[in-house]
Amino acid sequence: MASMKKSLFSFLFITLGSACYSLGFVWCYAPNGIAFGGVTGAAQIVNFLFPAAPVGVTVIAMNIPLFALGWKLIGGRLLVSSLYAMFISSVFIDVLTPLYHWQPMDPMLASIFGGVLMGLSLGLVFQQGATTGGTDLLARLLKLKLAWLPMGKLLMGIDLAVILAVAAVFGTLNAAMYGLVALYITSIVMDGVLYGMDTAKVAYIISDKNQDISDMLVREMDRGVTILHGQGAYSGAEKNVLMCAFKQREIAAIKAAVKGIDPAAFLIVCDAHEVLGEGFRDYKKDDL
Repeated sequence: MASMKKSLFSFLFITLGSACYSLGFVWCYAPNGIAFGGVTGAAQIVNFLFPAAPVGVTVIAMNIPLFALGWKLIGGRLLVSSLYAMFISSVFIDVLTPLYHWQPMDPMLASIFGGVLMGLSLGLVFQQGATTGGTDLLARLLKLKLAWLPMGKLLMGIDLAVILAVAAVFGTLNAAMYGLVALYITSIVMDGVLYGMDTAKVAYIISDKNQDISDMLVREMDRGVTILHGQGAYSGAEKNVLMCAFKQREIAAIKAAVKGIDPAAFLIVCDAHEVLGEGFRDYKKDDL
């Protein structure tokens, strides 16, 4: 029952993400001739050359060989949800296109809001272990080999060639330039959705009152502390360094508490891209 409920919520988020994806395309990209990456961008070229071929149907047709490859490399679980996301986003595109006369807007506004909608939609879909097909699926496959690269950067590299092709077909450099702006915003927003909620900090603390500070962090702030053994390069004196990982929202309270115990404490606070473990996020196989 719990598994069924989890799957239902997953497909609900995929549907929401697919709706945002389609809205961004028909509202911001298509009316303004902004170059769009991926298979949808390739479908945009086909639709431009052959207006009788709907974008959504063309996307489905072009995705068939990619899904066959994906089935072989990553199995059926991801592909079932990806097939649903690809199908429902394509249907949304073909339903929304004739539903309203989408007027052109300022191209920069279209690039910004289109990029935000695309980044939000792809982030939601990827969070549920799915893709919208096409180069999204290709990026997901590449992620298996290039685990150190964020999904947004992978997609940006793959979509660049398609954007240039779309611009060539539309016959204007502006299409590519606005497309690059939208693509950059998409990658930032998508990485923010995928990784931004997991923002954390790491503090390194050097103080003559390390024990008091350590006790405060463990007992009052409920944070784990690791003691690193260091040595001053100038004085040669041995010093213990406290290392503590904590959530973004706790930074002000921790800095105030440390300085309250020892105003002379040397405190370094760094960004932590991901923190896995107790009190933070659990690791999942094939995590993005």
